[in-house]
Amino acid sequence: MKTLRIWFGCSLGLALSIIFDWSYGFFAIMLPLFVLGKLERFNLPMLLMVVASAIGTTILATLLVELLQPYPALLIVGVGVMMLINCIAMMKPKTYLFGFTGLLVGSIVLNFASYDFFDIEDFNVNLWVITLANIAICALAFWLFPADDKDAGLSEISTPVKQDIDYIAQVALGWVVSMAAFIVFQVADLYDSLSALASIIIIIAPMTLAGSMAVAKVRIIGTGLGCIAGLAVQLTLGNWFGHGILYWLAFTIAMGPFCHWQTKGQIKSAIAFSAMSALSVPLTTAVIPEQKDAFFSILYRFSSIFISVTMTVMLIWVVHHGIRHQLLKPIGK
Repeated sequence: MKTLRIWFGCSLGLALSIIFDWSYGFFAIMLPLFVLGKLERFNLPMLLMVVASAIGTTILATLLVELLQPYPALLIVGVGVMMLINCIAMMKPKTYLFGFTGLLVGSIVLNFASYDFFDIEDFNVNLWVITLANIAICALAFWLFPADDKDAGLSEISTPVKQDIDYIAQVALGWVVSMAAFIVFQVADLYDSLSALASIIIIIAPMTLAGSMAVAKVRIIGTGLGCIAGLAVQLTLGNWFGHGILYWLAFTIAMGPFCHWQTKGQIKSAIAFSAMSALSVPLTTAVIPEQKDAFFSILYRFSSIFISVTMTVMLIWVVHHGIRHQLLKPIGK
């Protein structure tokens, strides 16, 4: 049932993005995938938390950039406080979705809003509409494919915290890496590397060195599989790529195996999420039927993610050992 529920939610999100011509339709696919993969029963408060996090984060991030961009030092302080709040929220299962959504969306908005040529208001409104529509998508998915009696209300979301020093170290790790990503993307003008930025946030989500190493491996594997699936869809459709119904059908078929993997444990779930991201983003943003295909966008996506994942893992390793050294030194360990 869960596989069908996720598959239905993602395909419905894709259909709505085609019908209403949403500029960032990949969010309409990825949000149901993420939420339905975590929830086992319809949970309106949890879905409202995701909406509140998305809306609040986009407004806050946009205001921070518009008001403080002329003052880099103040901007870094403001962004630092926002990132810290989200990292702390990710340490508790009940607020994990709020913190992760805030960290991911906040990083994207902060990067986009800093460029004058980018219409950040259009991006924000699109995201608000999609997050609200996600509630209806999830409600319909649970109604058509109800959960079994044995299912719990929320899949286990936790970060291994043993004592206060572990809590502090994990929050510090997530905060330092997310701030480093923000500064690097600002300085290097990497406005076209959304996939790489999202990969960095996904990798630090476990908030531990071991967890991040595992996520990095599956992120690369999943991205490769998603890119292959995207190329297969494009080559299969050929000249019929601009046909809406055929496009939706081929896309939905390609999503099927990844939606099934989303229910098969943490490793396959992580691979499926990365694969769906690699499949969805190029085919919903880079393609212009009969004018521009997604071939080079898919290749660029894989190469940028591979580089960003490798660099992020190296940074996490350095930050992890640096934080541990500083925290353990005062108590003589």
